[in-house]
Amino acid sequence: MSYHDVYTESGYLAYGRAEAAPDTEADRPARPRPAAARADRTDALLALAREAGMLVTLDGQIGRERYQSVAGSVASLMRFVTALEQSLLDGDQ
Repeated sequence: MSYHDVYTESGYLAYGRAEAAPDTEADRPARPRPAAARADRTDALLALAREAGMLVTLDGQIGRERYQSVAGSVASLMRFVTALEQSLLDGDQ
């Protein structure tokens, strides 16, 4: 599953390319955002960060809430951005 699949399934859309943002919240179809979808979205994002060479650290966990940090060089940040853009573009096709 690509990040784009998780990103759009979660009810969030990437604006700024060819899409136009909805005028109001009422224009957007109501989609439930179950915890599993949010977790999948987070896992996909963190996987892209790891693949780009960034360090993902679990700082702590309270109940179900996980607190994680992501750190890396500017070069790894650029690789992450490129991978994220590519994932979003692959999902458009």
